[in-house]
Amino acid sequence: PSVTVSEEQTEGQRSTLGCSTPYFCPGGGIVLRWEGYDPRVSEVSGHVQLDTGGVCQQVNLTSSFSWKDHSKKLLCEVSDGSKRASAEVVLRVRHAPKDTQVSLSPSSGNIGVGDKVTLSCEVGSSHPPVSGYHWYKDGVAVGSERVLALRGVRREDHGRYHCEAQNALGAGVSPPVTLRVFSAEISASPAAEVREGTATTLSCDVPGREGHGEELSYTWYKNSAWLKEGTAHTLVFPAVTTGDAGYYSCQVTNSQGSDTAQAISLSVTYPPRIPTLALFQETQGGRLVIVRCTVDSHPPATLAIDRDGAVLATSGAQVALRQRLGVTASRNSLRLEIRDAGPRDGGMYGCTASNAHGNASATKVLEIRAAALLIHPSAEVTEGTAVTLTCVGTGDRAEEPLYTWYRNGRRLQESSIPILEFPSVHGDDAGAFQCQVQSGNGSDTSEAVLLRVFHPPRRPALSSFLQSRGGRLGIIQCSVESDPESSLTLRRGDDVIACTRGCPQATSARVRATSSYNSLKVEIRDVVVEDEGVYVCQAGNSQGNASAAVDFKA
Repeated sequence: PSVTVSEEQTEGQRSTLGCSTPYFCPGGGIVLRWEGYDPRVSEVSGHVQLDTGGVCQQVNLTSSFSWKDHSKKLLCEVSDGSKRASAEVVLRVRHAPKDTQVSLSPSSGNIGVGDKVTLSCEVGSSHPPVSGYHWYKDGVAVGSERVLALRGVRREDHGRYHCEAQNALGAGVSPPVTLRVFSAEISASPAAEVREGTATTLSCDVPGREGHGEELSYTWYKNSAWLKEGTAHTLVFPAVTTGDAGYYSCQVTNSQGSDTAQAISLSVTYPPRIPTLALFQETQGGRLVIVRCTVDSHPPATLAIDRDGAVLATSGAQVALRQRLGVTASRNSLRLEIRDAGPRDGGMYGCTASNAHGNASATKVLEIRAAALLIHPSAEVTEGTAVTLTCVGTGDRAEEPLYTWYRNGRRLQESSIPILEFPSVHGDDAGAFQCQVQSGNGSDTSEAVLLRVFHPPRRPALSSFLQSRGGRLGIIQCSVESDPESSLTLRRGDDVIACTRGCPQATSARVRATSSYNSLKVEIRDVVVEDEGVYVCQAGNSQGNASAAVDFKA
């Protein structure tokens, strides 16, 4: 048979294929038919030509072909009894891209931030071939290649993707595919910085949490320490406190793995607590008063120090400072130094702390003596040093003051000169010194200041005693004067009998030693002749050494 057919068919349009043969048998022996078509959408008709123009038998197949018929083979067969001959037709059905699908790689496991992901637009059939591709994420165009490559996935890449494949006849649209980015992130509501007492919620989310289709597990941490775990993705604070402030993170787990969110800082603001106000007076090296105020608050507070209501210093906009004042400010701390302080600087000192949430204050009374005693070069000196004591007062400038000196409560001297000098100080000069300033305005006595003179041990006082009543008991006692304290050792010949520091225990059970400051007492029970001899007491400190001997007789 011979076949007549157009080169291509178009989907949805009806086409007619003809099959003919130059043979015809009126008796019906020759049969011509089409095979392989769909009878539901096809019509077959035939006719016979018998005239002077020739003999022809033809069967026409009229059908509406679909994209699934593309490349399909149809047969036109002529048969005469057992004899058969056929002609083959391969359909070329023009159609828009069909069976368009998105292929996601990797197709299993969690996809995390930074992973590489490819989405491929696969077309089942297209004739003519696909001429272009378009990608859409959540309805927004994102690409025009067959393969959409995401080389470093971000959280924002989570969404529903579909592709369109186009040719001259139209476009094929794929069903949407969801790219799930498994990335945990914490958010705070109403904010990451809230005022004390505010209801606050921390939420740990992965994109598309509601549509995951499986239950997720959440583990919460505060300052890297485990806090709680369960299926709740929120951490609720009905009324947040300062103790709730810190760094929070969470780990989200599903059947494929887990991801830990970057920590978020929860900051809790609150008004200033009651400030701590400290007053300190230093009389050595100059009359100095230090007023220090510290407070606990967030955000940091502005601090102000006042005396009897007059502001002296602030940590914010600086007030005009007097020449004797010095100010140092740091976070929630303010320090005021008053040089050459006198009675005029006494009074009620206050500290006020304030921030956006409130304020608080504290007060303390400072009393300053009119007289003060200064020791130069130091209140602790070595014997032989030149020492000067100066009595500083605020007497009547129009009248010459009178200065009276005291040591250990006893009057030493009285003079119009405010200085007491020791050109070469001796150990006996040590003690608690005071000075009294008298003028037309009255008098005032300084606080006692201790002068300490370091000196080597003097010659030890060593005595022995033998008691016969109730048993023979020998007592040897050594005492010494020194500063600092001396170490005492009692020897007989080369033998150490006892000492106050670091010596071994007595070799004889009859010997018992007791010690106190710069004193050593040794008791020898059941004294025998062998206990007789010369005993030496050695005393030593950082300044020097001294010794004394006694002849003990039984």
